[in-house]
Amino acid sequence: MEGENFYGAAYKGSKQYTQHEVKAANATGFGAAADDYMERGIDLNEQLIRNKPATFFFRMKGDAMRDIGIFDGDILIVDRSLKLINGRIIIAILNGELLVRRFHKNFSAAFLIAENSRYKNINLTEFNDFAVWGVVTYVIHSLAV
Repeated sequence: MEGENFYGAAYKGSKQYTQHEVKAANATGFGAAADDYMERGIDLNEQLIRNKPATFFFRMKGDAMRDIGIFDGDILIVDRSLKLINGRIIIAILNGELLVRRFHKNFSAAFLIAENSRYKNINLTEFNDFAVWGVVTYVIHSLAV
């Protein structure tokens, strides 16, 4: 995602500082020596979400993308502000149905490709009712059974 342009809303969220910019306070006026080495927790909002108002979570249903590691029940983080680029995993609306597929475009046609050989590729030139809902940026996969 390097070199990517993000188009965000005027709302920047309620956090004014990142976790590393918040200073520790001490009632005596002197900071503890260990404060310089204190570990801050990992904030998944800071790590995984670049544009809060345009980011949504979906739960994957089905096995159409299993060959690239997206399984039934996984959580998809989707950014609606990202541009559609060849090869990206997207949430598509096709004839009123939401689909998770890889977008592929060549010189004459565009396709939605499932990453499972049980599913056929969808040629978008055959459909009039197609829209991109958003681009999948991260997948959260549980290892617990």
